[in-house]
This record gives sequence, C-alpha cells and structure tokens, in this order.
Amino acid sequence: MSESLEQGTAIVTGASAGIGAATCHELAAAGANVVLAARSEDRLTSLAADLETEYGVETLVVPTNVREEGDVDALIEETVETFGGIDVLVNNAGLARGSEVESLSTEGYETMQETNVDGVFYASRAAIPHIRERGGHLIFVASFAGQHPRPANPVYAASKWWVRGFAKSLAAQIGDDGVGITLVNPAEVRSEFETPDGETFAERFDEDEASDPREVAEAIRFAASREGSSISELDITRRDKFTDTFH
Repeated sequence: MSESLEQGTAIVTGASAGIGAATCHELAAAGANVVLAARSEDRLTSLAADLETEYGVETLVVPTNVREEGDVDALIEETVETFGGIDVLVNNAGLARGSEVESLSTEGYETMQETNVDGVFYASRAAIPHIRERGGHLIFVASFAGQHPRPANPVYAASKWWVRGFAKSLAAQIGDDGVGITLVNPAEVRSEFETPDGETFAERFDEDEASDPREVAEAIRFAASREGSSISELDITRRDKFTDTFH
C-alpha cells in the first residue's frame, strides 16, 4: 500500500530527532516528498540532505516553532506553494516539562500546553483544507499516557488525552470528507525526548526496555499508506508493558 505515498507530500513536525526523524526516513522510503518542521534548522538541513541522497525524493526544510501560530501557518503555506498540496500531516512535535503539579511552574505548564495542544490545533486547522482536497491523512502522535493515568506527569498526560479526544472528534467531523485520521500511541521510546527530570529516554532505557523510534515510524507509514480507509488507533508498547503497569 506504500505506493499511495509515491510522489505525495508529507509534513512531519518535530522532525529533527527521534520519532520525527525516523518518520521522515520511512515516508521518504515510501516515495513521499517530505517537509521537515522543527526549531533546529541545522539538524533539519542535514536530515533533508540524507533523505534526498538515500531515497531520491524532494524535501523542504521549514524551521518552525509549533507554539507560534504564524510559524505554523507559514509552514502550511510554503508547503502548498512548493508542492501544490498536502497528502499527510504528522503531528509529532511534543514535550514534557516538570512532574509534580504543585511544583510545576506556570511557564512549564504553558510550554507543554502550547506545544502539545495549541501546536496540534494550529497545524491541523491550517492543513485540513489541503488534506481534504487530496483525500489524505492527519496523523497524531499521542501517547500511552493519553490512555491511562500518568502519576509521573499529570499535565503531560492531560495534553495527550486532549490530543486523542481532538483527533477522534475531528474524525467524526470530517470523516465524511474522505480525510483519514489516525492516532499512534507509543509508550516509552528510546529517543531524545526528555523525562520530567531532564534525562532523555535513550539514556534512561535499555534497548529491551523501550521501543525504537523506527517502530513508531513504521506504524505511521502504515497508517499514511491506507487508501480509502483509516487506521483509527495504533498502540505501540513493549510486550511486558501492561504487566509492569497494572500488577
């Protein structure tokens, strides 16, 4: 089914590392032209060069802070100007700050909300008309934390519950328009994503303790390649996750 992505156009937010970078590779491998969005222009430029060399696709680097509405609007506009439309938007950008609610600063709270919630809304709102035009896909990287209580970081978890509620309700609103909407819910992933205390997941977890970013990226590619159907929700966890969580 990946043929449906050949010569398509896919935007990936949070593209500079981890799940985002792995997703760029997967979509490019399927033949899609990839728009890389994140704040780190140097990383994006290097990754884009690798994609063009390895897969022979076209890329577009758009430095973007998803917390800024103007940045996101410019991302969508530049993509359409360059490639003529949008087939896939992967809402991947996200972060965690702080843990204990009573000690979480207002700045830390607002940073999470603006990134994990506002950024997803801005990108989705701007992309919907173009996705609808091509019968494409909106893909949301949510989290295991958006399905179950997360005592380690309630605010982060709440933001991912919001993403799931938004995506599912959006599917009910625009599914009749031929827009595919998929939620991908990873548990721990060995990436540069930071724990509340500043340690990266790659540092904290061994290979057998967490998923690899490529596993999540493969799920995103699978969802994005559906023609005429949607994968509603995909959960990606290590095999003993529920034993550790609920026993």
